[in-house]
Amino acid sequence: MGDAALLILVHQLLFQGMFFSKNISLRRKLGKPIRGANAEATLSIGFFVLFIGISLYFAWSGSAIGSTHLLSGQTAMAAGIVLMLASLGVGLASLKDLGDSWRVGVIEEQQTTLVEEGIYRFTRNPYFVAYLLLFAAYTVLLQNLVLLVLSCIGWGMIHAMILREEKYLATTHGSAYQAYRARVPRYLLL
Repeated sequence: MGDAALLILVHQLLFQGMFFSKNISLRRKLGKPIRGANAEATLSIGFFVLFIGISLYFAWSGSAIGSTHLLSGQTAMAAGIVLMLASLGVGLASLKDLGDSWRVGVIEEQQTTLVEEGIYRFTRNPYFVAYLLLFAAYTVLLQNLVLLVLSCIGWGMIHAMILREEKYLATTHGSAYQAYRARVPRYLLL
């Protein structure tokens, strides 16, 4: 197993470990579902698994399909590690700061608190930003055009989930959400 495959595996153990730990503990605490039955959430989860699987395939096999080598191996490795660490940091802050309002997809029957503190002062969608950083990390680390194309598709899927969530939050929280939305960017600095 190469260094890139090992890095991706360790990153996934940490990233998905945080995700599943939060889901399991919150489900037990609340005693009700925390995953919505949304088509876009289900498709996105499937896409994320596909992206991670393809990334691991490229890293493990050393496949030249889509390889670019625009950066030196050391530069790509360093940039990939920085992006992975950023992904973990943003993801962890998101899960911590959202507290009991964490949901996977929209659950319209459940009203959650509008969280505006912590990392949510800088981005309205930090967990989605963590996934975008993950896409960037694996694409840069492996310097692969196939992953770049998949990352763009993933961005579109994430954007669709965000739009659905924004509609729900605007309906649920009204003017408080509109004021928050005017103050804080959807993504980091965008």
